[in-house]
Amino acid sequence: MFMGEYSHTIDTKGRLIVPTKFREQLGEAFVIAKGNDGCLAIYTNEAWETFMKKIQALPANKDIRTYVRAVAGSATAVETDKQGRVLIPGNLREYAGLDKDVVLAGVIDKIEVWDKERWGAQTNIDNIDDIAEEMAELGFSI
Repeated sequence: MFMGEYSHTIDTKGRLIVPTKFREQLGEAFVIAKGNDGCLAIYTNEAWETFMKKIQALPANKDIRTYVRAVAGSATAVETDKQGRVLIPGNLREYAGLDKDVVLAGVIDKIEVWDKERWGAQTNIDNIDDIAEEMAELGFSI
């Protein structure tokens, strides 16, 4: 399970240092793809395979085909170098608006990579109690 938040920078060549705690769980090779809400998602190879199997089980309507093209079509298998860096392809950096300052956030089964300003906007939650109530209506309670 991934958790925690780490601030890092992307260098001029598009490389990002993956925090040691995350690398320990990811291994040396993993998958980066477009994520939801304008971020990138990093998956272990096993989690990516599980994700793809779940998608394959869905009905192939137009919206799902569009989603699959966007996510699976953007996916890239990557490996860390000796310094624990990974090269983020230009198309993925552009999609997520990643320039220099980024945040890597562990979100249970994956890691999200956010532009630092976008991350601040995503985590500035004024209505967390309302969200918790909606989750309780779905059967979730702490």
